[in-house]
Amino acid sequence: MKIITICVSIFLLSFGMQALQAQEEKVPQKTEQLEQQKEQIITEEKAALKKSLEAISLQLENREISPGEADRLREEAAKKHALNIENRLAIAENEVAWQLRNGEEITEKREKSIDSDKEKEEECKIRSNRTTSQLVIAAGFNNALKDGQSLNDSDFKLGGSRFFELGIAWRTRVFEDSNWLRLRYGISFQFNGLKPTDNRYFVEDGNLTVLEVYPLDLEKSKFKMDNLVIPLHFEFGPSNKSETDKGTWFYTDKKFKIGLGGFVGINIGERQKLKYEENGDNVKRKLKGDYNTNDLIYGLSGYIGWGNTSLYAKYDLNPIFKDPNLELNNISLGLRFDLD
Repeated sequence: MKIITICVSIFLLSFGMQALQAQEEKVPQKTEQLEQQKEQIITEEKAALKKSLEAISLQLENREISPGEADRLREEAAKKHALNIENRLAIAENEVAWQLRNGEEITEKREKSIDSDKEKEEECKIRSNRTTSQLVIAAGFNNALKDGQSLNDSDFKLGGSRFFELGIAWRTRVFEDSNWLRLRYGISFQFNGLKPTDNRYFVEDGNLTVLEVYPLDLEKSKFKMDNLVIPLHFEFGPSNKSETDKGTWFYTDKKFKIGLGGFVGINIGERQKLKYEENGDNVKRKLKGDYNTNDLIYGLSGYIGWGNTSLYAKYDLNPIFKDPNLELNNISLGLRFDLD
């Protein structure tokens, strides 16, 4: 029995010596890793401070803050990152001491967790950048003019002729680290309505489409064209910049903007609505036809505004009707809303 006890004691003593030796071998390795981690922490915080200072300088250049406010923000940023370095170094030292006490199993689990968090951050950086989408809604007054004609002598009612647009637009900043120039593109439905003056309506006569007086008093005469178009605009204007661990973000809330560009698309339908009284009865007629309209739609458009609301104008370079009809070009003016 004594022999067994002695053997067990010798075995335990030998095992303990081996464990102590293994632990001692890990100390230099952990010390080296700690020094590398400290250098990485200092480098990261210096880089973060540099980005913060650049963002403050950009705000100062855009006159969004005063020189005094810029100095205050720079001082706060320097203090913040100095404390970050101090706290992170202490955390790193404590973590190494904790690992040496508790073994590699816990360390491996923690390293796997850190790697997983880094992968998620990288995914967020990819998603946070450069392109965003918005719902576009626009509405306002519509009309159509001949060459050299003004709105005052138009063949269509100024207040009654209207347009409506509904679509989705993507906004991509042109430059990687600046948002002063953006590309806006998407797809939209445009609905252009015209109400002829003097009790008239459109009549299709072979290759010609002309306005004629209706034999009865019209309560309503409206000609409507539906288009599917691809708008493209270059948008200019300042923005706010925000930098986080997950990436760089630009915001144009409460900022001035200008958009210049155009659109191209196809005519997907036209129709005419007439409303009048006949023999004491209210009559509504819906007339569908080709009306000799052009199938290809293209034109110029632009907007100027603040935040998500803009004054919006568009002009069709293509005539509404094909040759040999008189050239008549659609023009629209209204409000545009870009909704996130």
